[in-house]
Amino acid sequence: MLEIRDLHVKFHNRDREAVSGVSLTINDGEIVGLVGESGSGKSVTAMSIAGLLPRKQCALSGDILLDGRDLLHAERKELRKLHGAEIGVVFQEPMSSMDPLMRVGEQVGEVLRIHTKLEKEERRQKVLQAMTSVELQDPEAVYSKYPHELSGGMLQRAMIAAAIVIEPSLLLLDEPTTALDVTIQAQILQLLKKLNEERKISMLFISHNLNVVRKLCGRVAVMQRGELVETGTTDEVFFHPQHPYTRRLIDAIPTREKRSVHG
Repeated sequence: MLEIRDLHVKFHNRDREAVSGVSLTINDGEIVGLVGESGSGKSVTAMSIAGLLPRKQCALSGDILLDGRDLLHAERKELRKLHGAEIGVVFQEPMSSMDPLMRVGEQVGEVLRIHTKLEKEERRQKVLQAMTSVELQDPEAVYSKYPHELSGGMLQRAMIAAAIVIEPSLLLLDEPTTALDVTIQAQILQLLKKLNEERKISMLFISHNLNVVRKLCGRVAVMQRGELVETGTTDEVFFHPQHPYTRRLIDAIPTREKRSVHG
């Protein structure tokens, strides 16, 4: 279980806090959506969990606990071990997250090389299994390709394979479908649902797209200007929004999408 308690993040070059007193829990096997407009603090919250914030550039306070272990104040070395083995991260732009000069299979298996003592062939087999589980066609061929040889959808599947190859307990997904067309987006959402059901991986799914969140998440948290303004089950938040900001976000869903929200 992930527990965030009274998280504050302030960058030294900004006047106001990027994250201001956020408290949020993700239970085992749960998918929680974190929504809000650009700049609302969603990604900074995720980066705090993932240990990716440059500590010299910001002040952090509060608690982030994963199964009772402190993620926010732990030593860097301890953090790296925890993050590599327990938390997988998938970003919005797979092309910019991948090394263009390194074969896809090697990149998917990098976390195994760093965090396990597996032999090279064992790592390769694990990578092929992960690629199969994210439904990449012909994993053997994909293993040897370079990122530019894959489509956007295939690259995003490869990134998800890299995030789950070490079998983490938590996946952080920061706008993972935004750069994809609607058809591929739907496939990736189905894939995430399947991984959640089969592997019981907890997920924090970050998006500004409420319709996507409704299709995937059981619970939703809404952020505005660094603060959590509303949380609840997906249906509670969508059909009985309490906060004016949440109502504005729902009203902004295009009419056709809104029908599928209410349908």
